Amino acid sequence: MIISILVLEGPYNHEASDSAYHFIQAALAKGHTIRGIFFYDDGVYNATKLMDPPQDDRHISKRWSELGATGIDMVVCVAAAKRRGITNEVLAPNIRISGLGQLASMIHESDRMVTFGD
Repeated sequence: MIISILVLEGPYNHEASDSAYHFIQAALAKGHTIRGIFFYDDGVYNATKLMDPPQDDRHISKRWSELGATGIDMVVCVAAAKRRGITNEVLAPNIRISGLGQLASMIHESDRMVTFGD
């Protein structure tokens, strides 16, 4: 199955990011394909390289960057990013900024779209 993921919440104040990450890991382990991950609304905060969590905490943007390095398309919504001051200069590696048309393409090319967050 080809799956796209939509993340709507920030990384440390909501379970959405962790739940999405663990869902993706389980889906990949079962042989499914992740078409892409689209960060929208406060979900765009997942993509910033500016986060610096304590050593004993999970590094959420590093997780996403590592997934992107495997070839999964990692996209931050341009409008949501601009509203929150996120630019290409602060994006973690392997994550890019694009518009809602990219989300539409992900949906069109997937068997399922799974949303995490409100």
